[in-house]
Amino acid sequence: MTEALTHRRVLAIAIPIVLSNATVPILGVVDTAVVGQLGEAAPIGAVGIGAIILSAVYWIFGFLRMGTTGLTSQASGAGDSDEVDALFSRALLIGLGAGLLMIIGQVAIFQGAFWLSPASQAVESLARDYMVIRIWSAPATIALYGITGWLIAQERTRAVLVIQVGMNGANIALSYYLGLQLGWGVEGVAWATFMAEWGGLAVGFWFCRGVFAGTAWRTVAMVFDFERLKNMAMVNSDILIRSVLLQAIFVSFLFFGSDFGDVQLAANQILMQFLQVTAYALDGFAFAAEALVGHALGARARAALRRSAILSSLWGGIVCAGLAVCFAVFGGRIIDILTTAPDVRAVARVYLPYMVAAPIVGVAAWMLDGIFIGATRTKDMRNMMIISTVIYFATVIPLMAAFGNHGLWVGLLISFVVRGATLGFRYPALEAEADKPLLRRPVTPA
Repeated sequence: MTEALTHRRVLAIAIPIVLSNATVPILGVVDTAVVGQLGEAAPIGAVGIGAIILSAVYWIFGFLRMGTTGLTSQASGAGDSDEVDALFSRALLIGLGAGLLMIIGQVAIFQGAFWLSPASQAVESLARDYMVIRIWSAPATIALYGITGWLIAQERTRAVLVIQVGMNGANIALSYYLGLQLGWGVEGVAWATFMAEWGGLAVGFWFCRGVFAGTAWRTVAMVFDFERLKNMAMVNSDILIRSVLLQAIFVSFLFFGSDFGDVQLAANQILMQFLQVTAYALDGFAFAAEALVGHALGARARAALRRSAILSSLWGGIVCAGLAVCFAVFGGRIIDILTTAPDVRAVARVYLPYMVAAPIVGVAAWMLDGIFIGATRTKDMRNMMIISTVIYFATVIPLMAAFGNHGLWVGLLISFVVRGATLGFRYPALEAEADKPLLRRPVTPA
């Protein structure tokens, strides 16, 4: 690809992802509204718990999206079209295989989830009914992570937008029809998601149909090349470890917050939605960094790599500055929309300044994540995340003891700063990677 590295190119990659992310919360609202029309509390809780359990398990396989993007963008930049096609098959096989394992192990998954988070008998029974149906679309859901990463690597984010909007739109329509019109309730919502997820995979195949015109995607020697598989496994395992540690920080944040009482816990939950918005908005620019940095590294173009990192981070910084201003000006109104409890509103306003600061202090961490994923410098990501996690726990505990919930928020922001600083420290080594000669593999006959 010889297209110039311009602001327009960055935005062309990022904006469809931002729009795609905007559709995600809508789906949860509609599903809740559909079962809410049934007039009972149990169905609402069942759909909520069932969706959270499955989302938590699916989250484990998020490495497939990130690893596939980095590896594919580098192969594309190197002009290795056979490897690009082989990566499509590898990602697809991993996704389908992981989904099949979830189906086989569904009893253990459900039992473990309800052991960790018990619910009433009515809610648990309905949640099981919901999950028993949805689990059969696990192969499609996880495989779609790989397809999404593969498309992002080639800067085809409009296709990702179409897949996401089409899948969520179908889910919404089917939830309404099956759940309410046909009266299937919770099971109707589950069947709607099942059909939408398999439909999303079908649309993904259609966007990737060019792969099937070649032979690399089905050439056993290429798809199952041991060294390539080993490299992919190492990349994915590093990302998984890094993601688990990042999740540990956020989960511990919620647990620590519970020690300060129900009102402060609720306020923290409200404010976490501000972080979610920031993450959704920055995803597009981090994804742009993944694709462009990976492409430049594959082409061994150091100047292009640096420009990719600078342009994507510049736009990420602009977005974060805009969000900080919006949170400062409209944060109080947003809090009032998210909760009607006067005491929660008042407490959330006390801690709102941390949400104004979060996009600014966190932008480096978010953007460098994308840069390092594109370069598949996942060992650095893993190691710097370990350092950040250790520093987080080492600082947040004494800070909480001294300043209560304020100390908890300061500790979380410190973890953002440390992650950005440590990755920034490793950036020169990433850039130097572009000076190393590209090792091409010989073409192996089928």
